[in-house]
Amino acid sequence: MAVADPIERPADPIERPADPIERPADPIERPAELIERPAGLIERPADRALAVGRRVGLVLLAAVPLVALGLFFCYPVVALIGRGLWSDSGLDLGAFADVFGRSRMRSLVVFTIWQAAVSAGLCLLLGIPGAYLLYRCRFRGQAVLRALVTVPFVLPTVVVGLAFRTLFAADGPLGSWGWDGSLAVVLAAHVFLNYAVVVRTVGATWAVLDERPAQAARSLGAGGVRTFLTVTVPALGPAIAGAAAMVFLFCATSFGVMLILGGSKFRTLETEIYRQTTDIFDLRTAAVLSITQIVLVTGVLVLTGLLRRRAEARLSLTGARAGSRRLGREALPALLVTAAVGVAFLAPMLVMVLRSLQTPTGWGLGNYRALATLGEDNLMLVPVTDALVNSLRAAAIAAALAVLVGVALCVVLARRPRNRGVGRILGAVDTVMMLPLGVSAVTVGFGFLIALDRPPLDLRGSALLVPIAQAMVALPLVVRMVLPVLRAADDRLRQAAATLGAPPLRVWTGVDLPLMARALAGAAAFAFAVSLGEFGATSFLARPQTPTLPVVIVRLISRPGAANTGTALAAATVLALACALVMVAVDTLAGARNAARIGGF
Repeated sequence: MAVADPIERPADPIERPADPIERPADPIERPAELIERPAGLIERPADRALAVGRRVGLVLLAAVPLVALGLFFCYPVVALIGRGLWSDSGLDLGAFADVFGRSRMRSLVVFTIWQAAVSAGLCLLLGIPGAYLLYRCRFRGQAVLRALVTVPFVLPTVVVGLAFRTLFAADGPLGSWGWDGSLAVVLAAHVFLNYAVVVRTVGATWAVLDERPAQAARSLGAGGVRTFLTVTVPALGPAIAGAAAMVFLFCATSFGVMLILGGSKFRTLETEIYRQTTDIFDLRTAAVLSITQIVLVTGVLVLTGLLRRRAEARLSLTGARAGSRRLGREALPALLVTAAVGVAFLAPMLVMVLRSLQTPTGWGLGNYRALATLGEDNLMLVPVTDALVNSLRAAAIAAALAVLVGVALCVVLARRPRNRGVGRILGAVDTVMMLPLGVSAVTVGFGFLIALDRPPLDLRGSALLVPIAQAMVALPLVVRMVLPVLRAADDRLRQAAATLGAPPLRVWTGVDLPLMARALAGAAAFAFAVSLGEFGATSFLARPQTPTLPVVIVRLISRPGAANTGTALAAATVLALACALVMVAVDTLAGARNAARIGGF
């Protein structure tokens, strides 16, 4: 007994902690599984019903954006293309040979790609120093500068085109340069519009980039330039390439800038589609050009999606942030380049504002008072102020529609399915939802008139026609701002809420909604600003009695006369101010980091 006693005593304390402590700590699920298995036999049907209900709910939720995209984007575009390529004898693919057998059409495609590539290169050259200064350094007023840099991106293209035309016109401040009607002005306007894309895309990645590899390279004797080229640039590679792809896409589908600054001398696929549909009414040629543009846009979107996934993977590996640094001697080149860009960007907008204050009798607010009139010789059917109200109303409805549809899509795309096939389907849906961002707005607008002209989709007389078209344009931007936030959320929070018995709707309102609240507010404001300045589709759909402000601006500048030009400049200034205020709200509500993810950057 004396021998057995000391042997049994240590066995007692060893076995006791092994029961309550070690077993649950081994895999926690194993004892829980063994204990709950008998109860699971009773609750299994309810659990299965709950799981099936969640799957059905996700499918129904995904159906909302897919049906909206199918009815109000795919259907009108396919209808327009079919109208142009389908004859009495069937599908006529010979239209491609007829259209591209003309040297002018081939040159048009080449020019579209060339000018977009050059614009993207210039944006990278000027934007990367700005990204370093605004996201890697630290100084007072940095948040304000970030907001101001983004303002040009949300300005209506007709406003930007008018501002640059005023600056470089023969009687303008820089008229002596001889750039009026030149390609240089078109490229400058494209850089003005898309500079923020590069700054915020590359800057958002640079802000969270791990600085230890660069410090190791410098400790081994590498100079600043060599460290930047061999360490920093490769780490920023996915973000740089993604930003370049998106700028290329925006410039290839630029409409307002090319329409106002390019005129008849420089035409892209976008302006030629507009010309073929409105001036010549050659739907066959317009359909071929639309298909060509869709193929080009789809290729760029697929490439951008691949680059975005690589960027997200890279960020997950190098998320250790070294912290921003104070302005020093090494930031001087970036400071000089960014200051020069700021002055260059300020010039066209400042000239537009000053010219809006010039009247035939001198300086004053006469052009702004003229906004309450019908224009010179009663050019308009309604006052310009009514057009502003129409724009605000349509933009508010479009933003609400874009947010509702976009959030439904984001909730589905944010899931991490274990099945690879389902994951690929979600990736394909994510890419397809970006198509409205690059497909010709002219094609969408004209397709609305052709497709939505009979019951049950006869919307030609509906006040919702313009907001629906604008919502389709803003939808990809909403998705790109909200989706990264939901994907970054810890899925264990949702699982914990579900384990505690919360139904799917309660999980969404208690977990997902608070996490994406700031991004959602920013996305709504951004969708409002983009819809406010949308011109391509709206130019087809806005009725003469209810025009929007961008349509009125183009109509005013198309008619000669100092009074009409002055009124157009005043209207453009008001529209630019409204968009700028909304952009400040984006940075205030969504935060710089969320807004930097626009367009999948």
